[in-house]
Amino acid sequence: MKKGLFGFLLGMWILIILGGGIVVLILGPISITGFGDIDWFLSSVVKAIIALILVAVWILILSKLKNWIFKKEIQS
Repeated sequence: MKKGLFGFLLGMWILIILGGGIVVLILGPISITGFGDIDWFLSSVVKAIIALILVAVWILILSKLKNWIFKKEIQS
C-alpha cells in the first residue's frame, strides 16, 4: 500500500513542478497588444483561462493516476 501512495505523491509533485514551470516560462510572457487601454485586461483573461484549463487537466491526470494505482493495489 505504501508504494502506491508514494507513487501517487511523486506523480502529484511532478505535476506541481511541471505546472509551475509551464506557468512561469510559457504563460507569464504572454502579452496582447493592439487594443489600447484594455491590453492588460485581455492578457490577464487569456492567462486565467489557460491556467484554469491546466488545473482541470492536472486534476484529470491525478484522478486517473489515483484510480490506476489503487486499482492495482486492490488486485494484488
